[in-house]
Amino acid sequence: MRTTRITITRVSYTPSPEEHNVNKELQYLCGTLGLFNPRDKERSKFRIFIQLLKHAKGGTGLSADELALSLGLSRATVIHHLHNLQASGLVECGGGRYWLRVSNLDELVSMIKADVNETLSSLSDIAKHCDKELGL
Repeated sequence: MRTTRITITRVSYTPSPEEHNVNKELQYLCGTLGLFNPRDKERSKFRIFIQLLKHAKGGTGLSADELALSLGLSRATVIHHLHNLQASGLVECGGGRYWLRVSNLDELVSMIKADVNETLSSLSDIAKHCDKELGL
């Protein structure tokens, strides 16, 4: 059984049509996906995610050392956050390199939506079976 931890936090943000600011929108998107944590004062996970996003089109991924060097973070911090991103299903790893499962943000939202729908469908099937067994 594949386990994926998906965190979605409802964050209030309604930009006016003339206010579109890519930085604010990225922060909103990443905040909603649980990439911010009060303990992560340097927003390391967010910065790692953005760095991987910038390299998504290349398809080669980045090593933990490359990420640490480019972001000024320790290798241990980078690996910790990469493991969390892998657990959430956003990042994949192979040959010591890490990359996003998708090549752009719209594809990311679609992927998460598909993962959530698959999980909810399975939960619904189990709930129906339990209801039937319990005579509900």
